[in-house]
Amino acid sequence: MKALIGANLIDGTGAPVLMDSAVLINGDRIESVGPRAAVTIPDNTEVIDVSGMTLLPGLIDCHDHLASKDYRLESRWGLNEPGSLAHLRTAKALEETLAAGYTCVRDAGGLDAGFKQAIEEGLYPGPRLMLSVGIVTPTGGLADRVSGSGHHNLHDSDPRLPTGVADGPEAVRAKVREMVRAGADVIKFATTGGASSRPGHGPMDIEFGPDEVKALVEEAKALGRRTMCHAVGGPGLRMGIAHGAGSVEHGCYLADDPDLLKMMAGNGTFLVPTFEVYEFHSTISAPHMVQRASSLMQVHQESLHLALSAGVKVVAGTDAGGFVHGDNAREIELLVERGMTPMQAIQAATGWAAECVDLAKDIGTVAAGKLADLLVIDGDPLRDIAVLRDREKIKLVMKGGEAFINKLPAGVPHPVA
Repeated sequence: MKALIGANLIDGTGAPVLMDSAVLINGDRIESVGPRAAVTIPDNTEVIDVSGMTLLPGLIDCHDHLASKDYRLESRWGLNEPGSLAHLRTAKALEETLAAGYTCVRDAGGLDAGFKQAIEEGLYPGPRLMLSVGIVTPTGGLADRVSGSGHHNLHDSDPRLPTGVADGPEAVRAKVREMVRAGADVIKFATTGGASSRPGHGPMDIEFGPDEVKALVEEAKALGRRTMCHAVGGPGLRMGIAHGAGSVEHGCYLADDPDLLKMMAGNGTFLVPTFEVYEFHSTISAPHMVQRASSLMQVHQESLHLALSAGVKVVAGTDAGGFVHGDNAREIELLVERGMTPMQAIQAATGWAAECVDLAKDIGTVAAGKLADLLVIDGDPLRDIAVLRDREKIKLVMKGGEAFINKLPAGVPHPVA
């Protein structure tokens, strides 16, 4: 057994900080948690003193693209380097993400099931993964990867990454089944274009029709899968929410249609605003991407405020593929900059995030019976949220009771002789 004693505990539920806490770990799970004086520590327990530091649940990114490297066409199509090298870069991204304190990631497309299997078998370190495998869209949508010259991306022939293109309700149902067969834990689909989609297919432009969305959500539910809907604004945004998407990815223009927020709150639909990707696109992306991202900044922030007021659970997701891996906590910082309290932003990357990715029974909060996915920070994120990005301040990253990063003094057996 192990015990972390003395930390100021932020448990991921939004509850006030528990000062001078104790967390007892038995194998891969938390045995008990509470004030130090109230937790009985058995003999021969390894006691680790983390007094004055902050203890949190392992962080969760609800929208990442771990296999993506950048936004250049040749990179996105896998034309610029051998597949083996690309896979090794992905493995490094998995390792860097775990080292940053992220013990769980929901990947929103491009990561095949082999990486999840490798982590679960202990072949390579990385966060717990919830996979979408790919994104489902109609012809002309985000999954229809065609260059400006009309050439199709032949890399989609990879059998572990099926093409996401499907037209009509029955083809959409079949595509959901194909994604599940390929290892999808969640079904991702798009009802609008986005900041990084091709010129002429923007944030307000529609993708699927209502009958297709209805069929997709129904089939996903029948197979026990939640759904995540890429939707930025306009009629496509309403369509995804009205037909019961589990989460809305981006949702930048929700402020233009506030009734949708009441619908989301009533249905328990999560909002994943992904501010980090828009910060990126507004600076160094292609001209049409810069324009799109810049134009939605203010309404995106307003949408966040209205969502919180309406009771929508907002969760942290970077949409980081193509520009950053391992700096996922910038999204938490941005949530605070855009108006969330530090405690809300932490909850967005812990307790609420675990609910969003359908793993709340095991992770997201520090509680007895949960997996011991824990993060120890030398600092107070409630005073300075940026401390979560500081690798020097990360003293312990624990996943399932095993330390991946450990910069703490050696533990001592209990009782001390």
